[in-house]
Amino acid sequence: QFTEEKLGQAEKTELDAHFENLLARADCTKNWTEKILRQTEVLLQPNPSARVEEFLYEKLDRKVPSRVTNGELLAQYMTEAANDFGPGTPYGKTLIKVGETQRRLGAAEREFIHSASINFLTPLRNFLEGDWRTISKERRILQNRRLDLDACKARLKKAKAAEAKAAVTL
Repeated sequence: QFTEEKLGQAEKTELDAHFENLLARADCTKNWTEKILRQTEVLLQPNPSARVEEFLYEKLDRKVPSRVTNGELLAQYMTEAANDFGPGTPYGKTLIKVGETQRRLGAAEREFIHSASINFLTPLRNFLEGDWRTISKERRILQNRRLDLDACKARLKKAKAAEAKAAVTL
């Protein structure tokens, strides 16, 4: 039935226009959700190899090891440099102040990444891995049922045509 429809040799039962619109909206929602999810992951973790590592940890149901943010690393360097120059020197005091601020910024960045992952990315993943799979499964079932219906309609039409032909020849 599917092949005959594609070749234009069989009639296809059209679905309700409102339902077709819902299917189109569902496809659009899925596509945009995937794009937004990928781009947010890139924003939160610009390093592709780190993203792959996090993905593998996630798929293996293991805890992702925490990473030092760039701000925290810079703070660490500044503190070490301040200790090298001497905390009593003007440069050392400045490095300690700026290093402490960078440490707080790095901690805020880490908290933001964690919060965004839980509160933003998780619902998007849940939609794609849960709801979308259900939608796709139901769509396939509907398509198969429609093909079965069209095949039955075609057989009925052929049977009626054969019956009419037999009645004419008698």
